[in-house]
Amino acid sequence: MSAGFRRTFDSLSVPNYRRYFTGQVISISGNWMQIVAEMWLIVQLTGSGVSVGITAALQFLPMLLFGAWGGLLADRLAKHKLLQYTQALMAVPALALWGLTVTGEIAPWMVFGLVLARGSVLAIDNPARQAFVMELVGPERIVNAVALNSVVVHTSRIAGPALAGTVIALLGVGPCFAFNALSFVAMLVALRRMDRSALLTPTPAARVRGEVRLALRHVRSTPALWVPLGAMVVVGTLSFNFQVLMPLLASSTWHGTATTYAAMTMAMGVGSVAGALITSNLGRVSPRLIVGAATGFGVFELLAAAAPSLPLQILALVPLGAVSVTFAAGVNSSMQLASAPSMRGRVMSLYSVVFLGSTPIGAPLVGWLAEVASPRAGLALGGAAALLAAAGARAAYARHGEGILRASSSVASASA
Repeated sequence: MSAGFRRTFDSLSVPNYRRYFTGQVISISGNWMQIVAEMWLIVQLTGSGVSVGITAALQFLPMLLFGAWGGLLADRLAKHKLLQYTQALMAVPALALWGLTVTGEIAPWMVFGLVLARGSVLAIDNPARQAFVMELVGPERIVNAVALNSVVVHTSRIAGPALAGTVIALLGVGPCFAFNALSFVAMLVALRRMDRSALLTPTPAARVRGEVRLALRHVRSTPALWVPLGAMVVVGTLSFNFQVLMPLLASSTWHGTATTYAAMTMAMGVGSVAGALITSNLGRVSPRLIVGAATGFGVFELLAAAAPSLPLQILALVPLGAVSVTFAAGVNSSMQLASAPSMRGRVMSLYSVVFLGSTPIGAPLVGWLAEVASPRAGLALGGAAALLAAAGARAAYARHGEGILRASSSVASASA
């Protein structure tokens, strides 16, 4: 049991990663408070499923449009320093939302604009954070570290909404934005305290013409990259729209309150933490893991769509959270291992583009479907899409299996 515990939390033995992990716990909890507050605020201001979808879409529209260039910056510049700038800038929209909300001057278009501003910084911040993990722990611990990052995200998904629901009920949505602004201090302190000499910093990418096109060609020529990325295109666009569907399910399907919304989000977060801990204990990723997680994603999302009562839907959200984070962590880890070190920032920016940047396409579509049909229909669409992605990935892996193994092992050896 002791050996299993050490294996599960192996990356925390690295001091720099331990600092990063601690800062992320606080910062991402604040971020989830803000997401819950933004969505609930838009529901209160508009009562529109389309508006909720637009809010989610605007957060990630810059990622779709400019995420690949954010990855290029991550390859050219020192990620440690770049992240200090982006984390500080992310606090500005949160402070603005706090000020406008507590003064009663808030309007939907202001929320849209500030969400878009935060998303613009995220287009640079996210690819840098994705690729920075390899510099913290190296290739031998990357699967474990990515899974532990998922633990952070989904533990925060429990703590953030729980705290947000309490704060909204007692004080309103404004203080949620203030807390998120303050939470970035924890991440800035963690970055400043890191031992830079212990970072496994790759040689910065040289300036050449067509640098983004080079990354695209690298992905196209490497099955170990394009197969999981292709599966994420489908799942990211149509299945990962819970921040749109959860508030609509809580308000229109179950006629609940912010507490109902927080309970649903927490249930999915509990499952996500469990799935992330299981993945971190594996220490490796395989095509079977990715295909199996995508299949489970589809099955449990369909079960959640068909649940006849709120308690049963909350129960279905727990395993759905587990398989969703296993799928995302599996795709992330496999791409980090298979990418060339000099292109890792750009490759991971493509991961971010299809995972987060697909939201501007999928979120308004799912929001519209939830409004004209029902939020259940949005869940059903996501479940069917995940099953389709699983079938496609299984066929592609079967066709290119040997090439995938060769690419992954050679790049991992070069990164060591």
